[in-house]
Amino acid sequence: MFYYLHLLTDWFSPLRVFRYITVRAIAGAGTAFLFSLLVGPWLIRELRRFKMGQQVRKDEAPPLYVFHGKKAGTPCMGGLLIIASVLVSTLLWAVPTNEFVLLTLATMCYMGLVGFRDDYLKVTRKSTRGLGVRAKLIYQLGWVAVVVTILLWLPSTREHVQQFLVPFVKDPVIRHMGFLAIFLFLALVMVGSTNAVNLTDGLDGLAIGCSNSVAVSYLVMAYVAGHARFAQYLQVPYIAGSGELAVFCACLLGAGLGFLWFNCHPARVFMGDTGSLALGGAISMVAILIKQELALVIVGGVFVIEAASVLLQVSFFKLTGGRRIFKCAPLHHHFEVQEKERAEQEHRDVEVIETMITTRFWILSIIFALIGIATLKIR
Repeated sequence: MFYYLHLLTDWFSPLRVFRYITVRAIAGAGTAFLFSLLVGPWLIRELRRFKMGQQVRKDEAPPLYVFHGKKAGTPCMGGLLIIASVLVSTLLWAVPTNEFVLLTLATMCYMGLVGFRDDYLKVTRKSTRGLGVRAKLIYQLGWVAVVVTILLWLPSTREHVQQFLVPFVKDPVIRHMGFLAIFLFLALVMVGSTNAVNLTDGLDGLAIGCSNSVAVSYLVMAYVAGHARFAQYLQVPYIAGSGELAVFCACLLGAGLGFLWFNCHPARVFMGDTGSLALGGAISMVAILIKQELALVIVGGVFVIEAASVLLQVSFFKLTGGRRIFKCAPLHHHFEVQEKERAEQEHRDVEVIETMITTRFWILSIIFALIGIATLKIR
């Protein structure tokens, strides 16, 4: 909305700054952050009033219940704050008619709605079981089909969506993929990203902190993809109009920092599946639109490791008839149980363990994000 103020430049020349993506990205991040700080306390009170409290696994993971049992009842569905902050700030500072922005916002809201349904079922059933795996997958694949159809229909994305690009290689490995190949590839990216973020959401501030690093990385990548000279110099695909996604990523970062204000240990609110699915969907959509899908494996390295730990744990458990690789999965819970058991034996403070693990995962996430940005130069 504020973008159009540059049309009044003849009347007041300083308004020309609203043309620049960098200015609007910074303003969008600030708006999202302030919106989160102002609305957050009210939303937390409302979630408490409607008894939208977190359900903690007991029978499924007894070791975790020892440490996380006291978190039961903490308001979940805090992802609503992230979604609202991103929506408001993006619509204010990005070009509201930009098709890349609209499709990314739609993906974020849709995945958030799926997550909200999952959280709501958990609360009403007073169980950790919400939507089944099959139901989630059907909803997610349904949206992938919609996205593929739209991308093949839009003139601005029709050519790029058919290409398969690999980091470190300047030319497309495959130039013309068919509908089925595109669907399978985007399903792997979107479903994988969405559920990987969901699996990472297990400690106070962990998922949102890692998401912030990824948002910064894709902010840079989106800006480069939408800038003809930078894209040509770095030999990455130039996608006209995709630079507005940098504004979206900045708003996502601001909203993430604002949410972290309330989600840091000890958390006053959890994002729930509402937030984790929305974040994963939004990040994957940005990656798809700027043709940096495989870079997500590097940039989102923490998410990949977390998801891989679950796959390994489940596969090994089934193959060996009950044996486990990790004390608990995802990986952050393995370290949590291991370190807390050791701390109790040594009579050390166990309360600092969660913050320690979260901080170390943040460090890894920042390193992965920096490596991801560096891949832009290596062609």
